[in-house]
Amino acid sequence: MSQLSQLEKEYYNRHIILDNIGLKGQEQLKQAKVLVVGAGGLGCPVLQYLAAAGIGTIGILDGDTVSVSNLHRQILYTIKDVGQSKAETSAKRLRELNPYIKINVEHQFLAPKNAIDLFQHYDIIVDGTDNFQTRYLANDASVITRKPLVLGSIFKFEGQVTVFNYNNGPTYRCLYPNPPKPDAVPNCSQIGVLGVLPGIIGTYMANEVLKIVLGLDGILSGKLMLFHAEHLGTQILGYTKTEASQVNSLLNNYDAFCGIETDSAEVQVKTLSYEEIQKLPEEVFFLDVKTEEEHKLETISSINIPLQDLEQHFEGLPKDKTIVVFCKSGIRSKEAISKLKSLGLTNSFIRLKQD
Repeated sequence: MSQLSQLEKEYYNRHIILDNIGLKGQEQLKQAKVLVVGAGGLGCPVLQYLAAAGIGTIGILDGDTVSVSNLHRQILYTIKDVGQSKAETSAKRLRELNPYIKINVEHQFLAPKNAIDLFQHYDIIVDGTDNFQTRYLANDASVITRKPLVLGSIFKFEGQVTVFNYNNGPTYRCLYPNPPKPDAVPNCSQIGVLGVLPGIIGTYMANEVLKIVLGLDGILSGKLMLFHAEHLGTQILGYTKTEASQVNSLLNNYDAFCGIETDSAEVQVKTLSYEEIQKLPEEVFFLDVKTEEEHKLETISSINIPLQDLEQHFEGLPKDKTIVVFCKSGIRSKEAISKLKSLGLTNSFIRLKQD
């Protein structure tokens, strides 16, 4: 007896009449359990297409909320969703898209304390995050729990897609045994991204998930697909399994592994909202460390010294005022404060709370 109701058969008709899927394949999709880590630019198209394709159980893991700057590429959300949980909001949209599947909401970020337990409940993991510490964590947890990991990444006009740990194949550490230096590869909140690019790459990622579930050929295991949106060029590079794939336990601190310092006594500063800063008794000085192009869009009255130019132009900063440092995501402001302290500034510093 079929696992699909008559309404489901109608919903998935165009799949069922495909030779390589059929009724059996659609039932395989219904039995599949996929965890999507990150409901942002890449996660949105992945979630939409997996839900529409009939993946029976989809987990959404994201502790972030929707911001205005997300909307040009994260098309599951609308202006009315700003400030709302991405995991909760995307789940609501997916349930409206396909009422025949189960959606698990995890309004939290991936961390060493929850990764293994979460991954054990799913067949396939999809990593749509934008930072190296989470990618290494997702890789290691996938290896330990023996789950295939579909990964996508984007940079300006370029994207990459691959599949790790498929049938004991190569892993993220085989391709990238060592993390890059901190901020060597900025994320899209720092350098921007073409709005349609996450949709393109996310669709490729969803395609890999469906191929794995259905047992189709051509899975990108040991293959890194490169895509460039400007000239529509694609390229596939091969890579092999190495000893770096061997992972026996999770690291305690993936930030430290990736060279990202946690706040120490020397650099720890208050993080306050703009409204809270306005109520402070002392006079403050706003320093924007974003790029010149980003600064042109800023509404807060401030002096702009891009992070990369800080060492050459910091002498003009006031020595007798609290300096409020801000950027887009908070990453550059933290580095700027550390750099200013190392250059000898003894001011009090505040980081402006980001959206």
